[in-house]
Amino acid sequence: MFRNALLLGSRLLFAALFVPSGFQALADIAGTTAYFAGLGLPLPSLASWGTGLFELVAGLSILVGFQTRIMALLLAAFCIAAGFIGHYGQGADDATLAFLHQQMLMKDIAIAGGFLALAMAGAGTLSADGRSTVMRTSVHDSNQK
Repeated sequence: MFRNALLLGSRLLFAALFVPSGFQALADIAGTTAYFAGLGLPLPSLASWGTGLFELVAGLSILVGFQTRIMALLLAAFCIAAGFIGHYGQGADDATLAFLHQQMLMKDIAIAGGFLALAMAGAGTLSADGRSTVMRTSVHDSNQK
């Protein structure tokens, strides 16, 4: 049970990061688009909508533990991409800003590592994935009798 409680706690912490971020990106789509345009991304409006929706949906999926392994892998890749696109080499003219961006890049890499661990461990029994596993096992066991 301790393992499942820790997995639930990790999913709650990940969701606390991604659900509000996705909601904020969608709530201020003009600001998000301006940020992406400033990074030089092509089609910054499309990138804004895509990023906001992905963060919100993936964060909610991690929260409830639905398709956790797949979402964790997608979010790990997202964190690496977002870290390098948004932070690598940024703030070079200002030492403090460069340091902050370097720290943010390393944070994104660390979060990706956490998502890889979650992908390996799965969501645990306190999740939609865990419920479906229990239900499949019950059906399988009843068919074996």
